[in-house]
Amino acid sequence: MNPVNYLYLAALLFTIGAVGVLIRRNAIVLFMCVELMLNACNLAFVAFSRMHGNLDGQIIAFFTMVVAAAEVVVGLAIIVSVFRARHSASVDDASLMKL
Repeated sequence: MNPVNYLYLAALLFTIGAVGVLIRRNAIVLFMCVELMLNACNLAFVAFSRMHGNLDGQIIAFFTMVVAAAEVVVGLAIIVSVFRARHSASVDDASLMKL
């Protein structure tokens, strides 16, 4: 399979994630769309790495996965705290939280 096809798939996945971030208001869905965008970037890194015959893109993709795992921990903690305070996972309600 041609590596360019993987780049097309990565562009499609990134576009779906970006549209989800721009349209949806639920924090969980928004969070999942950001993760979809990160996975699309990882796919592009690995495809470029394979096209050029080195491991640099795969190493960057590994570090991106580590950062995404840390983002999941922090992001879910914020979403849970907003849900406990407002009983809603809407992004619009998060702007109302002021101490």
